[in-house]
Amino acid sequence: MTTLSPAAPGGRTIAVLGGAGGIGRALVASLEALGDTVIVLDLPRALEHHALDGIGLDAGDEAAVETAASALKEKAPGGLDGFVNLAGWNSEIRPVSETPATYFDDVVQGNLRSTFLTTKAIAPMMKDGGGIVLCSSGLGQFIRPGFGAYAASKAGVIALTKTFALELAPRLRVNAVGPAVVDTAFLRGGTGRSDESAENILDLDRYKAMTPLGRVAQPDDVAGPIRFLLGPDAGFMTGQILWVNGGGYMP
Repeated sequence: MTTLSPAAPGGRTIAVLGGAGGIGRALVASLEALGDTVIVLDLPRALEHHALDGIGLDAGDEAAVETAASALKEKAPGGLDGFVNLAGWNSEIRPVSETPATYFDDVVQGNLRSTFLTTKAIAPMMKDGGGIVLCSSGLGQFIRPGFGAYAASKAGVIALTKTFALELAPRLRVNAVGPAVVDTAFLRGGTGRSDESAENILDLDRYKAMTPLGRVAQPDDVAGPIRFLLGPDAGFMTGQILWVNGGGYMP
């Protein structure tokens, strides 16, 4: 069986869901600097807030995903070399026993259902040898109190990553990043879900003190590993999770 190699950086066509977020904007800028064509997908409000041209959708809504996939196919008639899914949110820290079912459902829809729907819809338009990068979280495996709904949804993303990796092989590679806390609007109400000016939901000084590298991640810290997973240096990797956490979690 012939091994399919991923395209080298530069000249690729890559779709980035959540491209208006903090990590997304850093990733998009770095991919474009390499010569790649990037198509951004995100909530319409997020695209408008950051003055980005892209495809608007709510990734947890099946009809919206199907419409967006059709628009994406028109923008990339030759197919995609890469797809990155950074969509996700969580706005509260509370015991799971005190979490309303409506909030739990919304978090699962925004993180897990959205990953399922968009990967399923976009995989068929990927070129052979292409790479998909999903976004889990350290909390998906390193469970901490107060994040029950979010942790459950991100653990589900890990399971989906491995399942898609098996089912789409050898044509496509599917991997994920698992960041710890990243200093973006995610901590201040969420991109496209707020005006991004709220107080942080986390004590960042506390997290710095708990992290061996002594700081909180910035968007470029996560964009780099994603670029690696998209590129030829990760050509023999699939079904893997790259933990990006400054040493705060070492599985």
